[in-house]
Amino acid sequence: MYAPSQSWESSLLALALEAAESPIYLHPARPIQNQILLQKAYAQCEAITAEHSRSFYLASSLLPAEKRQAVRALYAFCRITDDIVDRLEGDGAEALQQWRQQVFCHHPSRHNLVAAAWADARSRFHVPGRYAEQLVDGVARDLTQTSYESFADLATYCYGVASTVGLMSMHISGFASQAALPYAIKLGLALQLTNILRNVAGDWQRSRVYLPQNELTGFGLGESDLAAGVVTDKWREFMRFQIERNRRLYAEAWPGTGLTAGFQQIPNLCQQDNFC
Repeated sequence: MYAPSQSWESSLLALALEAAESPIYLHPARPIQNQILLQKAYAQCEAITAEHSRSFYLASSLLPAEKRQAVRALYAFCRITDDIVDRLEGDGAEALQQWRQQVFCHHPSRHNLVAAAWADARSRFHVPGRYAEQLVDGVARDLTQTSYESFADLATYCYGVASTVGLMSMHISGFASQAALPYAIKLGLALQLTNILRNVAGDWQRSRVYLPQNELTGFGLGESDLAAGVVTDKWREFMRFQIERNRRLYAEAWPGTGLTAGFQQIPNLCQQDNFC
């Protein structure tokens, strides 16, 4: 049995177990009975996937039809959730709250095709609604939080915006037991950290610093160094430390590939499209 070795690992595993064991009546979803509506809903999700991620669209085409539809509904749900925060002009908090209500209502509106398709997919593959709620909560943090003091703080953010995606997709692709959960958590964390490390300048331009503040300080760096955008010896040492840790996370996540069906064929959504 996997034994978490660090406090942040235990904390994230507790979040995943809480979601996995949440009552079935929490954010219930039912299969859509109207077949014409269902076809339109899944077609909309397919179109969104094809438009925004050719790589994921191709990878998901390797799955059987029902699973292929479901993971594309998951993709569309994640895509819209992220776009509300990152691309929508106006009151992002209000828009996200409206989206939350649409996604988690007992009977999604026939006028919101993505919500309808995702509700149907969640029901058919018994995806815990709490995972989806954790993802929305994670994405919502970008509305109010622009930096993270420690790696443990950042890991919690990464769990919300990335690990939850893998945990939901596992229910669609299939997994052997809850022993797979910690590996999926670490893979999501590693993939999101990869996005963060390759997009430091872009995040800075959006007034966001995802690098742990105490680690920047430990290497003699600060936000003035990020603003200058100059690669120094201190910066190289700092990034070498970040990259080495990220590689360890990938290595530690790898054994989990043997616990999930179709795991190697379905890339993590956040890695493919930098949702967060």
